[in-house]
Amino acid sequence: MEASSVTFSFFLIFTGAAIFASLALYTRQPLIIAYIALGACIGPYGMSMVTDLHLLSDIGHVGIIFLLFLLGLDMQPQALWSTLRKSMVVAIFSSAIFLGLGYAVARLFGFGVTDALITGAAMMFSSTIIGIKLLPTTVLHHRHIGELMIGLLLLQDLLAIIVLMLLLSAGSGSTDAMGLKLTYSLLSLPVLAGGALVAVRYVLLPLITRFDRFHEYIFLLAIGWCLGLAEGAQLLGLSAEIGAFIAGITIATSPISQYIAVNLKPLRDFFLILFFFSVGARFDLALLNQVLAPALVLSALILGLKPVVYRFLLKGVSEKRTLAWDLGFRLGQASEFSLLIAYVAVASAIITEHASLLIQATTIITLLVSSYIVVLNYPTPIAISDRLRRD
Repeated sequence: MEASSVTFSFFLIFTGAAIFASLALYTRQPLIIAYIALGACIGPYGMSMVTDLHLLSDIGHVGIIFLLFLLGLDMQPQALWSTLRKSMVVAIFSSAIFLGLGYAVARLFGFGVTDALITGAAMMFSSTIIGIKLLPTTVLHHRHIGELMIGLLLLQDLLAIIVLMLLLSAGSGSTDAMGLKLTYSLLSLPVLAGGALVAVRYVLLPLITRFDRFHEYIFLLAIGWCLGLAEGAQLLGLSAEIGAFIAGITIATSPISQYIAVNLKPLRDFFLILFFFSVGARFDLALLNQVLAPALVLSALILGLKPVVYRFLLKGVSEKRTLAWDLGFRLGQASEFSLLIAYVAVASAIITEHASLLIQATTIITLLVSSYIVVLNYPTPIAISDRLRRD
């Protein structure tokens, strides 16, 4: 993309987003729906006004990185460790259930074993963005449901990394390389966390203490730390999201952490609009009829069963019934990682184009419907009802 085309694309996206968001608010629709609809409308499979989705998708991914960084800023390490131990049981059993569900539906509609396995793997995860962005900030940071959601999503993030590494290794045809990469990545996690703690104690906190009067410097230091650790995590075979979360949690005890969190929120929202736009723009609606039946069946099962499964699993680890239902519905969809699995698997020629379309269609349908369910029934920052709007 040339600079002029980037500027024109941004003009189309954000002017269009403002128009679509206004229409959404007038018609009492969730704003996330507006951004996805805009992508489908002016993307390459719609009016073809914005065509370079690779760059926009990469830029939009920065929003997820900042989102996880801000979460880390409000989490205390001891509370996180306690939550992760409880979330482990729920994450393992729920992943196994939805892996089997996706596999069974795909096989029922005539997909091959490999296609069905990858489809099932893509259904194991819930959306980090939908789950966290639609949870009020006060609830997310200061209540048990926020801690549980972060714990579950982080464990799913780790599992998604393992699945993606298996796919990439399978595409290269090297089993030995796959095992080495997986071992290397799992061992590198404590190394990254330990190195980050040392850097914060002996470099970052002294710099923040000495120059805290210069607000623009603190802003730049926070962004540099977040993106630097995200890039370091990727070099070690982990995800940028994990690196960003570690970056946030290692400076959560600093008095300046809340100042950083408040000032980064507009920047995060800017990138998240691009992310949702790219989700809508990357799906070819003309091909939807080829996988419409299995996509509708799988979407209905995911939307109907995920809340129920999470409710009973969370009740089994001594959580309250109301909290279990709330968390279940907030996690009752497929994930942005599901889309990434579909893109990687089809690019590596592991699954067919039809299987990739099935995963993409199911993910987008569940993201849309789940957004409606949560926004219209539970407290969120973007609720249409004044009674349910919580910042």
